[in-house]
Amino acid sequence: MKHTGRPLVCLSLLSTCVLGRMAFPDCVGGPEVLTTNLVCDTTATPAERAAALISAWNITEKLANLVDKSLGAPRLGLGAYDWWNEALHGVGFSPGVVFAPSGEFSHATSFASPILLSAAFDDDLVHAVADVISNEARAYSNFGHAGLDYWTPNINPFKDPRWGRGSETPGEDPFRIKGYVKALIDGLQGTEDVTKVIATCKHYAAYDLEYWGGVKRYEFDAIVGMQDLVEYYLPPFQQCARDSKVKSIMCSYNSVNGTPACASTYLMETVLRDFWEWEDENQYITSDCNAILNFHEDHNYTTTAAQSAAISLISGTDSICEVGTNTDIIGAWEQELLPEEVIDLALRRMYEGLIRAGYFDPADSTPYRSLSWQDVNTPEAQALAVRSAAEGIVLKKNDGLLPLKVDNATSIALIGFWADATNLAMLGGYAGVPSYLQAPLQAAQKFGYQTTYATGPVKQTTSDPDTWTEAALSAANESDIVIYFGGNDMTIEAEELDRFSIAWPAAQLALIEKLSALGKPFIVVELGDQNDDTPLLSDDNVSAILWAGFPGQDGGTAVFDVLTGKTAPAGRLPTTLYPAEYVDQVPMTDMSLRPSETNPGRTYKWYDKAVLPYGFGLHYTTFEPSFGPDAFAGKTYDIAELLGACDEKYLDLCPFETVRISVQNTGNATSDFVALAFLSGEYGPTPRPIKELAAYTRVREVRPGEAREARLRLKLGDLARVDARGNTVLYPGAYSLLLDVPTRATAGFELAGEEALLVEFPQPPPDLGEGNGHGKYTP
Repeated sequence: MKHTGRPLVCLSLLSTCVLGRMAFPDCVGGPEVLTTNLVCDTTATPAERAAALISAWNITEKLANLVDKSLGAPRLGLGAYDWWNEALHGVGFSPGVVFAPSGEFSHATSFASPILLSAAFDDDLVHAVADVISNEARAYSNFGHAGLDYWTPNINPFKDPRWGRGSETPGEDPFRIKGYVKALIDGLQGTEDVTKVIATCKHYAAYDLEYWGGVKRYEFDAIVGMQDLVEYYLPPFQQCARDSKVKSIMCSYNSVNGTPACASTYLMETVLRDFWEWEDENQYITSDCNAILNFHEDHNYTTTAAQSAAISLISGTDSICEVGTNTDIIGAWEQELLPEEVIDLALRRMYEGLIRAGYFDPADSTPYRSLSWQDVNTPEAQALAVRSAAEGIVLKKNDGLLPLKVDNATSIALIGFWADATNLAMLGGYAGVPSYLQAPLQAAQKFGYQTTYATGPVKQTTSDPDTWTEAALSAANESDIVIYFGGNDMTIEAEELDRFSIAWPAAQLALIEKLSALGKPFIVVELGDQNDDTPLLSDDNVSAILWAGFPGQDGGTAVFDVLTGKTAPAGRLPTTLYPAEYVDQVPMTDMSLRPSETNPGRTYKWYDKAVLPYGFGLHYTTFEPSFGPDAFAGKTYDIAELLGACDEKYLDLCPFETVRISVQNTGNATSDFVALAFLSGEYGPTPRPIKELAAYTRVREVRPGEAREARLRLKLGDLARVDARGNTVLYPGAYSLLLDVPTRATAGFELAGEEALLVEFPQPPPDLGEGNGHGKYTP
């Protein structure tokens, strides 16, 4: 979302002053025009109730409710409603969320950022976190501190390491994102007839640039071929829309192949609503904030604000988010650019979403309305916040120092900008107010360790005044063990802030080298997204490296749980760790994935020169993963028979095989193990990917000497590849299933017969502007 210069907390307070707190309409004691309207009849269908409500509005009321700060209809007993609520990894600052200064509803649980939570490769954990977030979000809504819809999750694949918002996402692999999304949406929206909270998958589509090389996200035109679009950028949204039936989707700032995403009838109508059949509950689309303004100010797609408002709504956007007041919906109506039937359809979709969430229902009609302050930041939620961070932490290097053997006589130097809780860096983006913040220093003191502390630089260079090295070396010299807490905070990577370098910040690397030279046991714990760790991995005096993402309100406890072995590390890298020179080899504006003369390839599928590969992660023990004795055994499958045995509506969801694996702990520590299985082979169109993730599972608490069985379930869509037209095809050929990173076991099978079309993807019109029917609105 686009923010003004003021902090989000101020935006939230401003919103409160303008709109007031959210209140459920009173279908019993409200105005007769409301109580007698079908919208208050819970026996009617949601669509009927929404249609009845909108038919009671006059045109002035309709126009006032097409933006995120909807004014409601006081005549009907409908108060104002702010659609902009955030909950990326906990209820977060946003105009619709009102944190009290103190007492009840003054804070909420802050979990690990999505990139770290995803690194645990545990969808049950993702669901548990989402369930708690939605409990707290509903409690806030029930007492007027937030709305019923939340603009989460961010599911754009994180293909370029420079992207400032990568930590908001589950990582670079679309298959992993789909699993994460399924678990998250189920946890957020609930399983009752009434929606728990309305989730919003964003940003649709092909959005992964903030500001790079003089190009801003507000003007960027993402040129994406059909193969890359369908294979890489769209699968998470297919999961959201077609398979998980998310209640809302947000269209993005950028254009896609010449048309602003929020004006693309191809993306919003042809693909999303028609092809993916995302219309069964009249779900709605919201724009990103000021994305409609960008039509005429940045994309030069229209010339006036009225044209922009009209074209967005006609093309399929239902709610327009704006920062300030800059959407000329009234002008669009008065200039006869915007038909009333388009207005009515948008409003029916939006308010049907609220109806399905119980907005007009009696308080006793759903258990969700009973959630209250007592359900916010409970002891169970606090423990889950620690788990959400600890189980995703990735061990990148260990010379045997870890797990630490420390007692109260051991002195530990904690050095770095995020070692102390006075720095909020652990929370990451789109955070709210946590009830407490335990950084590494506070956690170490809680555990009774002897500590010394010194801060460190963040993004300073070696030519900046050095105000940290002397104190840091002094603290290190006084201690038995040195732990450096560095990496990236949100002054380096954030919304509207892409990186130009993925090397360690110069002043930080210089300090690391000086601390390393002391020759003491030395550990580096990294915050934020990946930097090129080559200098640290090759330095024998750096004993261990942990990556901790943005670990949330109790990140310090999570880190020490892993350092001391209370939680054995089992997280896996959710992104490729690229060398620093990668940023000079391909521009961020290049949306292609496959290698070419101007592109070395993107993600682990197409790039093989990683410092550390996708899925890498060490343990405190050793494992021997293997396939079960009945895993394929060179079996050949007939493609026609596979399809003939399937009764799924969507052929890509047809089951293929359930593969048994064995995970044996051959070391001395109890630990979880993440099993990753990739498919590889010479089948389908060229060039062919190195490998592609096809299944994963987390095997918990495998004891020393124990062998545990797990199952990996494959679908036909996991085997298929996408052709140049975006069609998903099952090809004959020899397939290899590769277990673990690096590969520890291989199982092979063959598909025989004619290739089969699983999904025929709709093609865009030759001229997207002409095909969208936008001629009279565009210059």
